[in-house]
Amino acid sequence: MAPRRCAALLAGLLGLATLPAAAVEVRVLSEGRPVANAVVTLSPIGRAAATVPMEAVMDQVNSEFEPRVLVVTKGSRVHFPNRDRIRHQVYSFSPAKRFELPLYTGTPPEPVVFDRAGVVTLGCNIHDWMKGYIVVVDTPYFALSDAEGRARVDLPPGEYLLTAWHERLPTIDAAPKRRITLPTTSAEVLELPLAPPPPPRGDERLRALQERLRAPPRP
Repeated sequence: MAPRRCAALLAGLLGLATLPAAAVEVRVLSEGRPVANAVVTLSPIGRAAATVPMEAVMDQVNSEFEPRVLVVTKGSRVHFPNRDRIRHQVYSFSPAKRFELPLYTGTPPEPVVFDRAGVVTLGCNIHDWMKGYIVVVDTPYFALSDAEGRARVDLPPGEYLLTAWHERLPTIDAAPKRRITLPTTSAEVLELPLAPPPPPRGDERLRALQERLRAPPRP
């Protein structure tokens, strides 16, 4: 390659690397109402986006997963501490990650590595109402919507595929997908076709409370 073309290519790459970050504000709605805990992702189109593995925690508190929805990049290590006085047995049969942690309290010595993108549904073999989600993404540009359905993502200018996931979507890819270009786009609305929320299961929560009260105190 000629020296002049090499210099031009290097200048272009350096210029791309130093482009100022843009931002997109996304509002996630269902039937016009805000949706919390939706995972918003923006995947670059026509170019790769390097992801950096994370160290993350999916806790167990009061016989619930905390947080209910955890977003991590591909290759991340997730720790599963159990802060209850009773034992839990965490598992997943999801194609993105199948694993099982036998009955335990405290924190298992080894984290679980999530090396495949997708949605991992968590359960407990002892307490069948416990449910949580780990969403493994292969883009560094993502956010979780707040109580008002708002999510903000900072990212370089360029073309992206915008979509979202929520636990009440009828299928994993039921959310709309939209190509957007930054910085010309600054705000987007995603309307998700969510199923109604399940009814509360109070009897099981009462049983969990009784079980905690019967459990011996930790030393």
